Amino acid sequence: MAEAPIVVVPKLEIEGVTFPRGEGLEIGGRFVNFTAIGVYLEEGALRSLAGKWAAAAAEELAGDEHFYRDIVAGPFEKFTRVTMLLPLTGQQYSEKVAENCLAHWKAAGVYTEAEGAAVDKFKEAFKAETFPPGSSILFTHSPSGSLTIAFSSDSSVPEVGNAVIENRALCEAILESIIGEHGVSPATKRSLALRVSELLKEFGGAKEAEVEKPVEASA
Repeated sequence: MAEAPIVVVPKLEIEGVTFPRGEGLEIGGRFVNFTAIGVYLEEGALRSLAGKWAAAAAEELAGDEHFYRDIVAGPFEKFTRVTMLLPLTGQQYSEKVAENCLAHWKAAGVYTEAEGAAVDKFKEAFKAETFPPGSSILFTHSPSGSLTIAFSSDSSVPEVGNAVIENRALCEAILESIIGEHGVSPATKRSLALRVSELLKEFGGAKEAEVEKPVEASA
């Protein structure tokens, strides 16, 4: 499983890894954060996003749901790391994620038996897992529509995933649940917009320099 080279702007450090705060639950009238989330994009994402978004300021990107949708559905690999701040069981995590995905699909009228089977596989992958603080859940979202799930007890990235689920709707829904319109991590969304805005400007400058570079001709 390859790591993607574009990293979001850091907000929180956990065992040497920095991420924005992510998903949480309201307990006793208080919102408690259970996870910190980092989203990575492969290098080809810049070329894919530049045509539509290179001229937009970071604040524009942060406020435009179409920008995040272009990331979720873009023809490039995405990588998501969900790091635990508090202990959580695999069943607790997978049930909540599955609930969000099913609600979204049913509201959009796109739920089929294939999605139901994919969710069952997703929950099965987490069934025996327990996540202490500092451990991570790693998702690789392939442009082909496959979702690779891996688990790490520290900041390392395993070479091989624990499960691969071939279902585009689920592959996209996992990332959509984080950075989509009703995403669980506004901090991750904002960090992603800021970092991508910076990189798109650098990418645009590099392309301009390439065009302006004189071409030598020999007789």
